[in-house]
Amino acid sequence: MRRPPPLVTDVALGAGVAVLLLTAAWLGLGPAGVPNARPVDLVTVGLGLVLAGALGARRRHPLAALVVLNAATAAWLLAGCPGRLVTLVPMIGLYTVAARRGWRQGLAAAAVTALTMVLIALTTDLTVVGAPPPNPELVLLAYLAGIAVHYRRELTAAVGRRLAREAEAREEQVRRQAAEQRLRIAREVHDIVGHAMATISVQAGVALHVIEQRPGQAVEALTAIKKISDEGLADIKSILVALHTGDPTDAPTSPPTGLAQLGPLLDATRAAGPEIELTVRGTRRPLPAAVDLAAYRIIQESLTNVLRHADASTVHLDLDYQPTQLAVHVRDNGRGVATADGDAHGDGHGDGHGDGHGITGMRQRVLALSGRLTAGPRPTGGFEVHCELPTADHPVDRP
Repeated sequence: MRRPPPLVTDVALGAGVAVLLLTAAWLGLGPAGVPNARPVDLVTVGLGLVLAGALGARRRHPLAALVVLNAATAAWLLAGCPGRLVTLVPMIGLYTVAARRGWRQGLAAAAVTALTMVLIALTTDLTVVGAPPPNPELVLLAYLAGIAVHYRRELTAAVGRRLAREAEAREEQVRRQAAEQRLRIAREVHDIVGHAMATISVQAGVALHVIEQRPGQAVEALTAIKKISDEGLADIKSILVALHTGDPTDAPTSPPTGLAQLGPLLDATRAAGPEIELTVRGTRRPLPAAVDLAAYRIIQESLTNVLRHADASTVHLDLDYQPTQLAVHVRDNGRGVATADGDAHGDGHGDGHGDGHGITGMRQRVLALSGRLTAGPRPTGGFEVHCELPTADHPVDRP
């Protein structure tokens, strides 16, 4: 049920109090045997309307309303208007000041109200109108009730602000995670499609070149194209399934991408032209899934750039299994030239081979794992990529 506006509530309260005071005055309610000193007349009605108006404005102007309530109550009793309920009206104003302005202004309001009651008692014969004597406990009760409501409101507001901040922080975290997820998917798609397209392009060129003179070699190239296409499509399907369901476990049950699939990657690259020399230092060991995937993708992107841009005949790939990290070093004997904008290959701001995304993606992968990556042309010719991926701070996934 919808609550009425505060102004409507206050006006209704003021009207109700005025009706109650005037009714009590007209009926002569008071201690038994005490006659009313003054009949209900225009003065009584006017003061009742003043009290009603002050109560109607008490929330918008609490201090001014309290002053008017105290003054009107004093005038009511000094004029000898009948009724004992009028002394309760300033308590409503005192409660409102304490509830809306806090303990300091509430305490001052309580002191003014108590002083007003004492002055009225000293200057007026309250027994004539049947009014009770000053009651400090009543003033204290109104003050404490207002303070309790004030701090409850403050606490509720503080909790609401904190919950709003937490909700905003959660929404920001969700947005950030969604952005990071999109970036990861974009990197995966870039690496998968980029390598597949580069290898397919080279193999298609070979097939076109030898299809008439050496049809057998053309068949091998087309077979390699089909295999690479199938593998790329399977990888893309895995990504799309995981993205659609939101659960990576729903992806096809193919082996997880990592250095275990390095052999087929190197074979596909060799079939496209360059010779690849693999050197493994240290003892092979299971790697954290994130490190394993990052190492594979960095090698894949490096080989893709070799096929697309380097025109290299030889690629040297070094894997160094160190106690706390895995070092990957890829170098070729191709063209280590500058990009179109004048930057050297792989300066960390471009991809070093023309498209501006490859090495940027590799750097993002490495930085996400708190690693280091350098990429650029070699002084003796060719291009090299070197990265170090920490393994000590990442738990190894166990079956």
